[in-house]
Formats: sequence, C-alpha cells, structure tokens
Amino acid sequence: MKPHSLNIGDKVAIVSLSSGALGENFAKHELDLGLKRLEELELVPVIMPNALKGMKFLSEHPEARAQDLVDAFADKSIKGIICAIGGNDTYRLIPHILGNKKAVETIKANPKVFVGYSDSTINHLMLGSLGLNTFYGQAFLTDLAELDEDMLPYSKFWFLNLFLNQKDIELKASELWYEERSDFSPAALGTAREKHLEDLGFVSLCAGGRVEGELFGGCVDSINTIFEPENKEQKEIFAKYHILPENNEGKVLFLETSDEKMEPDKFRHVIKNLKEHKFFDGVQGVLFGKPQDQAYLQEYMNIVREELAGKRVLFNLNFGHAFPHCIMPYGARVSVDYDSATVHFVSEWFSERKI
Repeated sequence: MKPHSLNIGDKVAIVSLSSGALGENFAKHELDLGLKRLEELELVPVIMPNALKGMKFLSEHPEARAQDLVDAFADKSIKGIICAIGGNDTYRLIPHILGNKKAVETIKANPKVFVGYSDSTINHLMLGSLGLNTFYGQAFLTDLAELDEDMLPYSKFWFLNLFLNQKDIELKASELWYEERSDFSPAALGTAREKHLEDLGFVSLCAGGRVEGELFGGCVDSINTIFEPENKEQKEIFAKYHILPENNEGKVLFLETSDEKMEPDKFRHVIKNLKEHKFFDGVQGVLFGKPQDQAYLQEYMNIVREELAGKRVLFNLNFGHAFPHCIMPYGARVSVDYDSATVHFVSEWFSERKI
C-alpha cells in the first residue's frame, strides 16, 4: 500500500501525535517558520484541530491526537501528513485507532505520505501493521522549522524526494554533520548550527557481502520499550493489536538512538534485549544511524561488533536524531553492499504519480 508522491499545491496535514510542544507559546516562532517553509515548497499546510492545544491537553487526551490522524487520512484533499515532533507516549493512540473499525477502514482506504521520526516510530509500526508504507524522516519542528536561513541542505534534499518517484537512488553520506542546538528561542532565528566535516562516512562492521531486502525499523529507544517488562500497558497494547510482525525474516533493519544519548551500558542492554526477543533473527542486514552529536559513537560501534558478531552491519548513516538526516522508506527494497559500504534504494517509493 504505497501512497502517491507529493505534488506542488498539495495540502499536507500537521499533527501532534506525541508531545504537544507545537502548541506552546515558546514554539510560536518555530510554528510560523515551519509554515512559511512549507509554503515556499509550494505545499499548503493544514494544522489539524488538536495539534496546537498544548502539552498538557494532548498528554491527557490521546483520543484527540488519534482523531487528528484519522481525520487527516479521511480528508481526501490532504495528500501528506507530517508529525510535529516526537515524545514518549504515542502508543496510547493505538487503541483509539486500531480498536475502531471505521478508523481502520478509513486509513486503509486512503494511503498517503506519512513522515516523522523518534517516538513517531510507534505510529509507523501501527500504520505498517495495516499494510501502509510510511517514511521515517523529517519532522515539522526539527526540520521544516530549522532556525537557520533554510532547512539543512541534505535534509531538504531528502524531503524533496517525497515529490519524486525514482528508483535506484544511492544513499550517500552527508559531507557535514551538525550539532544539536542548545538555544531554540526567537533569538536563535537566522543562526547557523555548529558543523563539522564528516570524517568517517558509512562504516561496515562485522560481516561483509551484499544483500537486498525491505526496510523496517525506527528509533531503538522506542522499539526497546515494547520489550521492557515494566512497560506492562504498552506490551499489552502491542500484543492485542499485533503491531510488530511475527518475524523480521529477510528484512534490512534500520535503527538509531534518540536525543537522550543513552550511555554505553544501557545501549548494550538494549541490543541484548532485542537479541533476546529475536528481533535480529533472520534479517538480511542492519543499518545504524549516526548518534546525535556523535555521542558514544566509537563505544556504540564496539558494542555492536561484540553483540552482533556475524551479522552484516553498516554504521553511521544519516538518519534519525543526528543532523542532517535522510528518509528511510518503510517497505522499500534496499540493496546494501557491506564490503563497499554502499546503499541503494532499488524500488520506487510511491505508487504511480498523480497527474
């Protein structure tokens, strides 16, 4: 169930499915900037009714967040859906969507571009359980509302791929990487991020060879919460609604760490936990994103070498919480050569292009 690509003039919905930060006064300048950027890309932004109701309201009303998502799918004039930002409890939307037969029918009948990252991983998995192909990539606050004079060039390049329907696209390393900001206030408008030359590129760990498979994955912090015993409510919801596939046989996993920058011991625990729950069993290969600010980069790579010995792993890719980032399209076929550390998207991302 691939969506159509975006076209100039399309309406795109802005949804707050996790944190309600987009509706807070401290983010007003970012909201205005992100809307301006969408208009410059000749898209028509549509802010869904609950998206600006703030952090307290949306935390207390997951059903309101869910309704915005369903309504965005139901509106046939809307061709794309962009997540405002991540958070930590978007799993609470699942019963309000998958437990509602009409909502499920509406979403399945209207596949469209859905893009976001971080805690939006859970939304991607939920929509994937219905058969939709979605896009792990740019979010409204972190990318479209980039406080510099424009979006980061690499991130913008990949966002513009949502307008195209190419295949055999090579995923190349960004020549630069950028530090996360410490100041998001109006005073930071027009200021550039600290940037560094990329001196590693993609790094092949463990085994070599070339593989091909469908992409699946997301933020490893979010995925791991599904398997932690203390998260009883979340585990029950995932089991009841069959959010995860029965296995990852034949897939190419893409995984990345969040802005929490977990310490190496915790990272090792997470990888061990996923191993114990057979998350890596049968996969063709693994792609790991660059950690934000390159935090614990070498330590993480050493842990992966030890814990995933024998698996094909490519590390330091530009997706997820590190800046800049590309788009990883769920369900798209990707070819990875672990000897040359190269990645190609070999299937089209979209169904036939709209006229």
